[in-house]
Amino acid sequence: MASEAYRLSCELRAHEDDVRGICVCGDAGIATSSRDRTVRFWVPDPEKKQRYALSKTLAGHSSFVGPLAWIPPGERFPEGGIVSGGMDTLVMLWDLKMGEAVETMRGHQLQVTSVAVEGSGDIISSSVDCSIRRWRKGHMVDLWEAHKSPIQTVVTLPSGELITGSSDASIKLWRGKTCLHTFLGHTDTVRGLTVMPGLGFLSASHDCSIRLWTLTGQLLMEMIGHTSLVYSVDAHISGLVASGSEDCSLKIWRDGLCIQSIEHPGCVWDAKFLSNGDIVTACSDGIIRIWTSHSDLVAESNELDAYEIELSQYKSSRKKVGGLKLTDLPGLEALQIPGTSDGQTKVIREGDNGVAYSWNFRDHKWDKIGEVVDGPGDSTGNQVIDGVRYDYVFDVDIGDGEPIRKLPYNRGDNPYDTADKWLLKENLPLSYRQQVVEFILQNSGQRNFSLDPSFRDPYTGSSAYVPGGPSISLGSAAQPTYKHIPKKGMLFFDSAQFDGILKKIVEFNTNLLSDMEKMSLSLTEIELSRLSAILKVLKDTSHYHCSTFAAVDIDLLLKVLKSWPIAMMFPVIDVLRILVLHPDGANLLRKRIEAENDILLEIFKRATSSPVHAGNLLTIIRATTNLFKHSCFSQWLKQHCSEILDALSSCRSSFNKNTNLSYSTLLVNYAVLLIDKKDQEGQAQVLSVALEIAEDENQDVDSRFRALVAIGSLMLDGLVKSVAIDFDVQSIAKSAKAFNDVKIAEVGADIELVIKAT
Repeated sequence: MASEAYRLSCELRAHEDDVRGICVCGDAGIATSSRDRTVRFWVPDPEKKQRYALSKTLAGHSSFVGPLAWIPPGERFPEGGIVSGGMDTLVMLWDLKMGEAVETMRGHQLQVTSVAVEGSGDIISSSVDCSIRRWRKGHMVDLWEAHKSPIQTVVTLPSGELITGSSDASIKLWRGKTCLHTFLGHTDTVRGLTVMPGLGFLSASHDCSIRLWTLTGQLLMEMIGHTSLVYSVDAHISGLVASGSEDCSLKIWRDGLCIQSIEHPGCVWDAKFLSNGDIVTACSDGIIRIWTSHSDLVAESNELDAYEIELSQYKSSRKKVGGLKLTDLPGLEALQIPGTSDGQTKVIREGDNGVAYSWNFRDHKWDKIGEVVDGPGDSTGNQVIDGVRYDYVFDVDIGDGEPIRKLPYNRGDNPYDTADKWLLKENLPLSYRQQVVEFILQNSGQRNFSLDPSFRDPYTGSSAYVPGGPSISLGSAAQPTYKHIPKKGMLFFDSAQFDGILKKIVEFNTNLLSDMEKMSLSLTEIELSRLSAILKVLKDTSHYHCSTFAAVDIDLLLKVLKSWPIAMMFPVIDVLRILVLHPDGANLLRKRIEAENDILLEIFKRATSSPVHAGNLLTIIRATTNLFKHSCFSQWLKQHCSEILDALSSCRSSFNKNTNLSYSTLLVNYAVLLIDKKDQEGQAQVLSVALEIAEDENQDVDSRFRALVAIGSLMLDGLVKSVAIDFDVQSIAKSAKAFNDVKIAEVGADIELVIKAT
């Protein structure tokens, strides 16, 4: 292949959101997956040798699609097949000739993170639920827990063995269900794996590194160069390696050295080699790009210019200084306004850079401190200096030909201590201290910090005299403050139209009486009178502390819920919804659950059974939500969390606005309960469902808000922060923060704060 530098060859545009995955399908084409819930198949354009045309759009997943695998053409699939995995927990097999899904494999409890096809034709899938599953002809034939933490990637070897990478930072080699070797060395999630022909395999990690291993466990090489999470890695027969990262770059490596870095206008989720050595990248801007080292395949000059403009605009829009977008900073005219105090710092825009100035009170002028540039991306964390990870690493240009200085800082650290140590380390004048502190506070978005200009030597603890410096008590960094998280306490549905409920029950009972086949299910006049009395007690909320029910009242409700036609259940479920808020009613129901083979779960399954009835869905979700009112149901709710959420998830296509809001409310209550119970597995399932709702911008505002509150609470006080980050919660938070509803934007900002917190 040619040895020239890689340049843009072409762009493939059709996806409506982040492109998450790439699958090179031999010479047939390229498959791509996206957050827009589709898989798209691209074929070579016969009229333009470096171009591709969209051939098929495969729609069937209900959430974003990630991993893909290729099945070459054969007897079953004359034009080949595609395997896809989604956040909706499904593995789907697509026939490219028909453009339809021919198999939908259900079983994973959480997001599917990787898929592979074995030589036998079996499909292998991995998931955040920590399991590996083997599928044959649409049915699961094997299952094992391969790691104790989410599995992020799996690849098959020519020998038939498997390699898995996990959020526990380990890699495992498998023969069947037997682990032959565990590879340790990465310090964070292993996100990508690929075979390196003739040598072993490569791994990509959130620790910003790529490693080359032999199958016997020897580490041959470590490639360092990315400044943020590495999501993907691929190898070419020529020996070249390509990697994609959160730092918005594609990097190309030879013999462990980065020989080229190509900037993108967004995160690079995936990178794959074509057979001719060209590289395909999947970007968060929704565009697939092909890069070539062959001069005859390079894009036209106007296309290259257009890409450079797009990249420049993206970098300008992303660049932040002092916690603000560069484009929002004032220009040079701001220096015409005198400062208000000696040492006051102002950051202004000069061209494509932010420059810090300090007000010199004695000379009545602004003194230039130097150019200030945040780290890559959104100036968020995960940057490493001298092997230490920091939330922020700022570039500071001292000027006068001096090299750029790196200023590291962790949110929560005392900025005065940081400034003192940095000035001493860099041998800079201590008179810069106040400006450095104010700059740190501005750039890290902290506004509630008590400033303290007194100096304390970080190595000896002694103080130093600073001319003109006032003496005040030592300040301390304010902890992050959140507007909406963590959620404390439960939410309930306690209002009811009692007259309407009774009227509907009487109507249904009359219908049963008029049907000879169902007449035996109808209630007697005495039973209807008893139901009316139950509703009267429930309506009188001021006497809940002293009113009671008889055991026969509970028996009557349960009898109707078990025997009436499914389409007639919902008004009686509504009675149950209010009953569980009543102390005595809740206690009697609990006793019946314990004595009668979990009658409540039986009713729940009946209410969510197919064909789904909208009224049943709404009332059973609200009734389940109200169970959180009394701690006596906590164990039942915890025990059946998976069954409840799985059943409701399968019904989501039938949800309306009110059902969505009720479902999000249920998730909030589950988050609060499972945080208290320290149930990590349950928290992970609630998180997965909440993320699916939160990323859906078509959801109504209140439903999306409650889902985001559940996510933020689980990350802040729960045990699933790392799982949420692996789920790409950062993109969801960023989208929420930019939303036009205030409370959605605020909780999005809350989640971003949790992500940044050490």
